[in-house]
Amino acid sequence: MASDLELASPPEPRPHAAGGASPRCATPSGAGPADGQTSSPPHPAAALLPAQLFQPGEIIILLLKPSPWFILLAPLKTLVALALLILGVITLNRYFPLGLENRDLVLLGVALIGVRLFWQFLEWLSRIYILTDQRMIRIQGVLRVAVLEVRLNQIQHTELLFTLRERLFGLGTVAFATAGTAWTEAYWRMVARPLEVHQRVVETLRRYRH
Repeated sequence: MASDLELASPPEPRPHAAGGASPRCATPSGAGPADGQTSSPPHPAAALLPAQLFQPGEIIILLLKPSPWFILLAPLKTLVALALLILGVITLNRYFPLGLENRDLVLLGVALIGVRLFWQFLEWLSRIYILTDQRMIRIQGVLRVAVLEVRLNQIQHTELLFTLRERLFGLGTVAFATAGTAWTEAYWRMVARPLEVHQRVVETLRRYRH
């Protein structure tokens, strides 16, 4: 599953192109365009997103998804609860027969866990985190897609959070808070290389927020 984030060095701000221009990906570090060549092509993943999502000439600094570990770690409490429930029913069935074979109960448990993991897989597919030279964008939702976008000059501060599960797997969560509120509006949950991602976010805010 594609989870590697695209980390490109933010270029210097440039005037936006005329209407209809495609979003551009920042040039990778140490790989500037040669003389006479055009800037780097649009980010390949941007083709999967609605064209109306980006402004003309908007530069994509980061485009990433949660780590694939998100599929297993996010519903971990539910998975453990289902496993314990099935074990409890099997134990109860031993002393108070319910008319079911233990094999059937195990298959039922496996089916329930499989359904939960499949739903979490769909959640993982739906989540996209984007940072451009103008905005932070978070897309999520399976049946009902929610798109949150915040202009960089509205972001008051960011935080890097680590739960126990995330620390064990080298993941982290980037939190964004906007000016005028006392709570966090958006999270980039369970991203790989969280320190590098947060550093890029901070650098982008320092460069483009004005």
